[in-house]
Amino acid sequence: MYRPSLIVTTVVGVGFSIAGLAAIQGVRAKADLKGEGITGTVEFREVDAQTGGGHDMKYMTGMKAVEVTVTVSGLKPGPHGLHLHAVGQCEAPGFTSAGGHFDPGPAGQSDPDMNHPFHMGDLPNLVADASGKATLKTTTSRVTIANGPLSLFDADGSAIIIHANPDQGVTGEAKSGLSGGPRVACGVITKQ
Repeated sequence: MYRPSLIVTTVVGVGFSIAGLAAIQGVRAKADLKGEGITGTVEFREVDAQTGGGHDMKYMTGMKAVEVTVTVSGLKPGPHGLHLHAVGQCEAPGFTSAGGHFDPGPAGQSDPDMNHPFHMGDLPNLVADASGKATLKTTTSRVTIANGPLSLFDADGSAIIIHANPDQGVTGEAKSGLSGGPRVACGVITKQ
C-alpha cells in the first residue's frame, strides 16, 4: 500500500516522475507457490548490495542484489531444496516445464545436479517446522529482477521451485537428485 511521506513529497517535488520514484524504491516481483497441498508466496525485492558487513551508507557498493522472502505451508517437516529455475512455467505433475536451474551464459549448466552449488539460481534450503510451515528471507547477488544478462525476466521468464528433499550443496552426476530431488511446489515469477 502506498503511503505518502515527507521523503516522497520532497522527491516528487524536485521533478521525479512516479516511474522514477518506483525505480528509487526498487524493482519488485512475486510468485504464488502451488503444489499438492502446498501453498505460499515469494516476494522479490531489488536492494542495494553491501560489503563490509555493515548497513552504514559508506559500505554500499552501488551494486544491486535481490532479497527473496518465502512463506509457505503444507510441506513435510524438514529441509527442502529451493531454486530459481530457467523457464517461467509450472505445469503439474512434476513441474518439469520450469526447466533446469537458472544459469544463463555461455558457460551455464542448468542441470540441477551438475555445477552445483554454483548456479545463478541456487538458494539456501527452506526448512519446514513440525506443522509444515516455512519462512525464509535471503539475499542473492547472483540474479537481478531488473534488466540485464542475469535478469529473471529473460525471453522465457523464470520460476521458483521447492523440492521434496534437501539440497546437499554438492556437484553430482546428472539426474542424481543431490540438489533436492522431486519438485513439490512451483511458482512463476512475475513483475509487480
